Amino acid sequence: MRLGYNTNGFAHHRLLDALEVIAELGYRSVGITLDVHHLDPYGAGFADECRRVAARCRALDLEPVIETGARFLLDPRRKHRPTLLSRDPAERAVRVAFLGRAIDAAVAVGARVVSLWSGSPDAEDDDAVGELDIRLADALRGVCARAAAAGVVIGFEPEPGMYIEDMAGFARLRALVDHPALQLTLDVGHAHITEPDGAEAAVRAWREAIVNVQVEGMRRPVHDHLVPWEGDLDVRAVMRVLGEVGYAGPATLELSRHSHDAVRVARRAHEFLTTG
Repeated sequence: MRLGYNTNGFAHHRLLDALEVIAELGYRSVGITLDVHHLDPYGAGFADECRRVAARCRALDLEPVIETGARFLLDPRRKHRPTLLSRDPAERAVRVAFLGRAIDAAVAVGARVVSLWSGSPDAEDDDAVGELDIRLADALRGVCARAAAAGVVIGFEPEPGMYIEDMAGFARLRALVDHPALQLTLDVGHAHITEPDGAEAAVRAWREAIVNVQVEGMRRPVHDHLVPWEGDLDVRAVMRVLGEVGYAGPATLELSRHSHDAVRVARRAHEFLTTG
């Protein structure tokens, strides 16, 4: 396994500087969240920046993952909108096009995984489960086809409060999409909240599908990303289970709310997860 850090936890750093610091602290992977200030896929210098990031990751021995959870990248007024669930087909197309750019970014920087989630339905669609399944599955089939053609896999992340929030929902969606490129991003804190048997059991049950892992502390029942030594999730135990099942991919800390203290938090988190 390659312990890493997500750049959304270095929001006040230039991206190349963040990569340097993350590697200096001993991390060996990096979740790159495409955003207005980090590898903006709509920026004029996007292709050149991808080349620079790829070269820096190679030099620093960082395995990159492309993350797509930026809050206001697609709409400056609505967090995480539009989504693959949006009622308006034109809005869904905006998200699909963005994910296409994310796949292009993955190829350019040498990432093997693009991580994404379902988002939440529009308010008027809260009870339209069948229709929402159709929208999401149809959109993901196209995204998966594009990813597969590019040699990339999709790591789908169940997230509490979103339409697909747990492993049961992921299992239903995966059966509907029925595409080999659709794999799993397992956020261990999310699994701690949503799974009756907890995160360790989720790792064991889904070990064959996991292509990306996100790490943080969590305290039931609140979905709040904590540093790994806080909360009631035994993060070290989950990491041991990941090792036991042979997971060898990236496992990145996702601590976006700690960017104001990024270097100290990232250093302490690395020490916490690699000692004791």
